[in-house]
Amino acid sequence: MMFGLSDYLNAIVRGTALGLIALVWVIVVVRIVGLRTFSKMTAFDFVITLATGSLVASAATVTNWTALVQALSAIVALLIAQVILARLRRQSRSFQVLIENDPMMLMYDGKILMGALKKTRVSESDVLNKLRGANIKDLSEVRSMVLESTGDISILSGPAEVSDGIMQEVDCGYGPEESHVSRKE
Repeated sequence: MMFGLSDYLNAIVRGTALGLIALVWVIVVVRIVGLRTFSKMTAFDFVITLATGSLVASAATVTNWTALVQALSAIVALLIAQVILARLRRQSRSFQVLIENDPMMLMYDGKILMGALKKTRVSESDVLNKLRGANIKDLSEVRSMVLESTGDISILSGPAEVSDGIMQEVDCGYGPEESHVSRKE
């Protein structure tokens, strides 16, 4: 017993106190590390967020102080690793390519790129769902649709062409035979 109380009361007090300690610890560490800590800019950021949440849950259920210190230390280690990897990504394109996927073009000038859908395992119904959610009324409105490295889908629409700068690092590796509208049409 960590607090010397009856089993049920000890569990309630321990869960509450340790959960609050872990939460305050994460807030303090995030304030030190910075705003990007829980962003979803890369898949690695997403994994760090999940792992941190899991460690907070673990910290709230430990039965001794050593395990609490271990969980809190693991949170710090993960967030420091995230900072280091973010700096390395920013400094080196080759390192960035090593640890994350480039965004992938799924649509271009109103045409669904079936080869890209196959490569990314995105279904045509997923694409249509995103288009409806973005209030796209006709495929011709779409300049490009990109599956981002985070798993999000971005849609650029309107009459203007999409500049090369915006499409920098987007994998547009499709051939003319892959660039066509849905097979259903």
